[in-house]
Amino acid sequence: MNPVIRNILAVVLGLVAGSLVNGGLIQISSSIIAPPDGVDVMTEEGLKAGIHLFEPKHFLFPFLAHALGTLVGAFVAAKICAGPKLKYALIIGFFFLIGGISMIFMLPSPLWFTLVDLLLAYIPMAYLGMRLAR
Repeated sequence: MNPVIRNILAVVLGLVAGSLVNGGLIQISSSIIAPPDGVDVMTEEGLKAGIHLFEPKHFLFPFLAHALGTLVGAFVAAKICAGPKLKYALIIGFFFLIGGISMIFMLPSPLWFTLVDLLLAYIPMAYLGMRLAR
């Protein structure tokens, strides 16, 4: 296969795989850790209205979704790419990091979660995904 096509495919499939993991974990999160009473976690408005009721345990699955989504996406990209694995894993990490930064502006969260999420869930997980793909 043409290396350019293969690398484009690596990024696209990495983003799709990572997004599926992220979305799947977010979907099941409220069935594993119940949200605070009266908080609608399925809408942005509901989350904004009830985020002040969240305890640290309620941030576990969002963090796992971001970290594992990035990890899987970077792993897939690094496995498929024809170029340097780190480059393509980091491309995925940066895409997900941009998504994480945009979420900070759309949905308020405690400073501790913002820092943990931005510092640990994206670039380090992309690097780990690349290492696992070797």
